[in-house]
Amino acid sequence: MMPEHLPLFLTDDEIVELTGRKLRRLQIDQLRRMLVPFHVNALGRPVVTRAALTGAHSARKEAAQQGWAPRVVSE
Repeated sequence: MMPEHLPLFLTDDEIVELTGRKLRRLQIDQLRRMLVPFHVNALGRPVVTRAALTGAHSARKEAAQQGWAPRVVSE
């Protein structure tokens, strides 16, 4: 679980550090190459969640894919 004091999304400076690119279109290209999940906001900026990098998102996704089964069936 992430500490509450960290913002949900990476800052512009963190995206520059992550991608090594300052131009938005090049950041987007680099994020695609790196297979980092992101969205482009209304300003044309890539938006990356911290969970996308820490794996918190994929852990939740795996748990959701496993689904629920009664204990009797799963044992």
